[in-house]
Amino acid sequence: MAASNGQPKAYSPRSSADLRAEIERTRAELATSVSALREEVAVAADWRQWVNRNPYACVGAAFVVGLWLGSRD
Repeated sequence: MAASNGQPKAYSPRSSADLRAEIERTRAELATSVSALREEVAVAADWRQWVNRNPYACVGAAFVVGLWLGSRD
């Protein structure tokens, strides 16, 4: 790993307690990130939100689908 000044980081052995604490911090950060991602996906996939943001596109798409279904034999 490189330090922020471009020089290599000096190796210093860490205790197992430090490593466990870092693993737990990383695990907590990952859980928070996954939770935030799930919320963003839920909002992006919610059709009601999409219709509220794009009402004319939805009406146009419904019209085209209706024409297509109505013109089938």
